[in-house]
Amino acid sequence: MEEAKYIPALRFRALTAIYDPLVRLTTRETEFKKRLLEEARPGPGEQVLDLACGTGTLAIAAKRACPEAEVVGLDGDPEILSRARDKAAGGGVEVGFDEGLSTELPYGEGSFDLVLSTLFFHHLTLGAKQRSAREIARVLKPGGRLCMADWGRPQDPLMAFAFLAIRLLDGFEQTRENAAGALPSIFADAGLTGVREVGRLRTMLGSMALYRAEAR
Repeated sequence: MEEAKYIPALRFRALTAIYDPLVRLTTRETEFKKRLLEEARPGPGEQVLDLACGTGTLAIAAKRACPEAEVVGLDGDPEILSRARDKAAGGGVEVGFDEGLSTELPYGEGSFDLVLSTLFFHHLTLGAKQRSAREIARVLKPGGRLCMADWGRPQDPLMAFAFLAIRLLDGFEQTRENAAGALPSIFADAGLTGVREVGRLRTMLGSMALYRAEAR
């Protein structure tokens, strides 16, 4: 994967049409996103970014959880953003959607109180992970928080075996840090503080880990 290019949903454009039902079926999406929002607790007046928002499921849920927050989703795939906008409009939810890359976020320093991200970092090479983490630290306000969920280090052989499907699809290089449980160290090296795992779920594709960190 080139660091300057987006990755279509599920990595291949042909799979975009089945993105929502497949994610719901394989990742326990409703449960892990519910837990993530309970951890994040978006508040009235807060500026919230859903990084690599996909079809907008989490951004819409965040807006519904706190209608007084200003929520924007960002993704590099115009096709998936069109689906996100249609979904938000159909649900009567006011969420902004921008096109852009995680390695060069189109926002100023200290723009957000909260950055959310789900099932994104495992698509990226190590260099792109590091650049994206630094961009998150840059756009967060002092004391702002990152709450994210992605594949974590498998806690047993069964979860390691299940995770092979993701590793084969997205690449062993891209998923190496996830499999090693190294995402927290990447966020810490980017300047975020208090980086920790705050939850974990077993899924049919491996261990889903929830992380939290704060900006200095």
